[in-house]
Amino acid sequence: MKSIVVDKVASVAQHNSLTSELRLSKDIPCEEGVLVAVRVLNNKSRYNQLELTSGRMATVTMGDIVVGALGHRNALRGYSGHLPKKLKPGDEVQLLNIGGVIGICDSVNPDVGAPFNCEVLGTVLEFPYLGERIGVPARVGSSKLDETAALDTRGVPVIALAGTCMDSGKTAAACAIVSRLRHLGLKVAACKATGVSLRRDILAMQDAGADNTMIFSDLGVVTTTAKNGPALTRSLLTSLSTAQPDVIVLELGDGLLGSYGVAAILADKQIHAALTAVVLCANDPVSAWGGAKILRDEFDIEPAVVTGPATDNAVGVEQIAERMSLQGINALSNGVGLGDLIAKLLGKEAK
Repeated sequence: MKSIVVDKVASVAQHNSLTSELRLSKDIPCEEGVLVAVRVLNNKSRYNQLELTSGRMATVTMGDIVVGALGHRNALRGYSGHLPKKLKPGDEVQLLNIGGVIGICDSVNPDVGAPFNCEVLGTVLEFPYLGERIGVPARVGSSKLDETAALDTRGVPVIALAGTCMDSGKTAAACAIVSRLRHLGLKVAACKATGVSLRRDILAMQDAGADNTMIFSDLGVVTTTAKNGPALTRSLLTSLSTAQPDVIVLELGDGLLGSYGVAAILADKQIHAALTAVVLCANDPVSAWGGAKILRDEFDIEPAVVTGPATDNAVGVEQIAERMSLQGINALSNGVGLGDLIAKLLGKEAK
């Protein structure tokens, strides 16, 4: 065990209350969610920031000592990487996202450049036993996921946002809906159930007026999968419903065809029955067509509305109406209209 002073603690370690001076172990369990300290070995001019536990973004530079969590990532527009099978101090790993997920990079999107290479320093230790100097590996989350958790929304309606891909406008749409419903006098809760650890989206929902927010990493999960996605979603919805909000806004990160578990969630019978409406977020008219077809044919879900870049102007909106018989409303230019449509579905429209 040795002491070390760290420069930056990533937001994935939100619930660990870490200080700048930590104790490390050379024994590293290669399990998702284990917190490790690494030294950054290179500089980058693109995709070079880290989200801190405060929610602020900080630029990472060569020599920084950073705390993140072991995990994997499968991003179309970012890095793809896997959890290492074994690690020791001195080994090299990569920073896979700006939330602090650390693993072995397998594939790079040219838009973000090569990843940060990092030297492993050791496992971050916590000391849960009062009066004892026995440390245990620190792990992500405030609680542990119960994979057998049942769903009980207590009658609270749920508005889900599903996208055709990452960066399809899901968070912008969620924020527009949260903001408008709040202005109409509703108490809104919000959560993100799939993706890779990053608090930016739920922080944006808080800024939009959500009273209570959660994300999958609160339950100790670094990156979601088809295996844990349904249980995570059931747990998040059940937990948020205990405060009896008027509505829960549920963002499903990544896309319908991604590996983060969106399809498994929509196929879950309990979750399917709890969804009041599904908003489809699409990058272009062709993806809107494909997304609507997947929702209709594979999950028996009729989208309530289409939003995202596919609705950036009248051309896309007209194509969506003509080819899919769906209304298109842009969340950025007409967030009030999008929120009013959802309010109408809830029977809470403006008087």
